[in-house]
Amino acid sequence: MQTIYFDLDGTLTDPKPGITGSIQYALKKLGMAVPSQDELTWCIGPPLHASLKALTGTEALADQALLLYRERFSEVGLFENTPYPGIHDTLAAVAATGTRMFVATSKPAVYATRIIDHFGLKSYFERVFGSELDGTRVDKRDLLRYALDEARVDAGSAVMIGDRSHDVVGARTNGMTAIGVLYGYGSEAELRDAGAHHICAAHPELLGHCVG
Repeated sequence: MQTIYFDLDGTLTDPKPGITGSIQYALKKLGMAVPSQDELTWCIGPPLHASLKALTGTEALADQALLLYRERFSEVGLFENTPYPGIHDTLAAVAATGTRMFVATSKPAVYATRIIDHFGLKSYFERVFGSELDGTRVDKRDLLRYALDEARVDAGSAVMIGDRSHDVVGARTNGMTAIGVLYGYGSEAELRDAGAHHICAAHPELLGHCVG
């Protein structure tokens, strides 16, 4: 029986308003140019500090931006989020097979756990794995190694499902099967270039790879 690790942002929920709105808030507070939300969608998924450094230009400004981002995100932004239509049905179908299911996200676990609980997804997962606020395990390779060890899962029977290249790279580095989804924020080219074993356009297609 396979064990499945699901990414959160762009895979289980659409977090665009909360993430991009909180980035805008941080940049405005720093007196910097503020891109539109659509122009910031590339920030959804990868470790946030690196994206903020690209936007602000320096490590020090990225540190300040991250604190300001969390100022808004921790109270408002994390709930400006929507589960993808039908995702409950897909998760229920996978869960009904007895497959072990976990969340593995670069987002701090303290936020990811609240999001999963708030949107009624908690019952599907044994545990939510995320990074720490200090940046520990923000790299998906490190996170998945930790998640496999903590759950006592053999990587050869484990699947990582996500929408960005770092999900795929993290999975392949750890010897897992990598499945990319196209309804999130990564392109097909991004996922294929990263080495995804399978690509699904819609989450119901996951059933064929995970429980078929």
